[in-house]
Amino acid sequence: MQEQTTPAHDTISPVRLPSARVLVVDDEPDACEALCQVLSSEGYDATRETSPLRALERVAAEEFDLVMSDVTMQEMSGLDLCRHVVGAQARMPVILITGRGTMETAVGALRCGACDFLSKPVDVDSLVVSVVRALQHRPPKDRSIGRADLAPSNAAERTLASLLGQSVPMRTLRELVISLSDSTASVVIQGETGTGKELVARAIHANSRFKSGPFVALNCAAVPAGLLESELFGHARGAFTDAKSAKTGLLVCANGGTLLLDEIAELPLEMQPKLLRALQERTVRPLGESQEVPFECRIVAAANVNLDAEVSAKRFREDLYYRLDVVRLVVPPLRERGDDIRALAQHFLARQLGTSGRKLTLGAAVIEALMAYAWPGNVRELENCIERAAALARGEELTPEDLPEKLRFSDGRLGMPGSTTGSRLISLTDLERRHTLKALELLNGNMSRAAKLLGIDRTTLYRRLKRYEAAGPS
Repeated sequence: MQEQTTPAHDTISPVRLPSARVLVVDDEPDACEALCQVLSSEGYDATRETSPLRALERVAAEEFDLVMSDVTMQEMSGLDLCRHVVGAQARMPVILITGRGTMETAVGALRCGACDFLSKPVDVDSLVVSVVRALQHRPPKDRSIGRADLAPSNAAERTLASLLGQSVPMRTLRELVISLSDSTASVVIQGETGTGKELVARAIHANSRFKSGPFVALNCAAVPAGLLESELFGHARGAFTDAKSAKTGLLVCANGGTLLLDEIAELPLEMQPKLLRALQERTVRPLGESQEVPFECRIVAAANVNLDAEVSAKRFREDLYYRLDVVRLVVPPLRERGDDIRALAQHFLARQLGTSGRKLTLGAAVIEALMAYAWPGNVRELENCIERAAALARGEELTPEDLPEKLRFSDGRLGMPGSTTGSRLISLTDLERRHTLKALELLNGNMSRAAKLLGIDRTTLYRRLKRYEAAGPS
């Protein structure tokens, strides 16, 4: 180590650690680069990262001695980043930087585990002192704990972090996922198509006692009814014409882990009592076998329709429903998540650009269009929209012309998809109403097809129509 005197700060030992690796996280590239240059000039190995999510992945996969992060970022706040880093690696010091140097923010930084807190504009001398202090006061490494031992915790933090968004519904959802960490109860995840139900299921798995086991997913709507029993329970060789070899069922494959039954409402009625018995007994009998095979895994079921309505309509067995629906999580539709839309769009754009070095930002008009659209396809539709726009863009800023036609502006103001008379910026409620009624008109009033097109269940569609009727003409 090199010693260097710093008279202005004689209250601390001025020892620097030139070999220390520092990860700088800021979603503003220029600010990120400026901090890296300062640290590099002081002899540190500084690495920049403009995506908080990628920063978490790097902290889990690489060796760093210090993380320095901005507080205000779109993809994830620095406070949440700090909480994830400290939760995964308790000895990792984190320094937070913010333009809002209030006492409330400072207290929040310390509560989430930050070792220091700096206000913008950052004074270089104060920055250097803070880094030296953080590195000198790190807890000693516990040689009995290797990186492999920390991997499950890191995976848990990464899956939680992947549930992007700071809206109240998303914060509540993350808290519920965490609260299930000590539970083995079955979970039903309710949400419209494209909201990210499998992502939530993976977060539940990674934050549970089953995290060291496999995560197995089955889409009940994607497997022909005649093959579902074999998929779930397995079969012996020769059990039926095409059974040329034995097959282990997914319930047994998921032993010690988590089984996601996606689109559970599509499970045929004749299969439902068989699944119920397997869940009650925790054993399965493969087709063509006489012996029961035990299994122990957590069951997570996902549905994009209202299961209560399916039970009432006798399309889903009530006893199986109650066996599965011990805990229910609701994934909010994108249109109810406010500014999360902007943050998700920026995340998808950054991911699309990757390490290409290409510069591309969201224009103000594009952000306005994204925020006003109803997103019937939810997060999946937004991701596809940004991927398309990035592929078509020719400049360094996305414009409305890069967006699909249904999102484009008309005369600089937002109209309905396919409309050329947008004379005012309409509210999300009005946009939802027009979009719903337009779908019904196009499908000649067919409620089932309209609900499917909109990505909602019939009950929700009926409820919307009653609300529109009560509100009167728009």
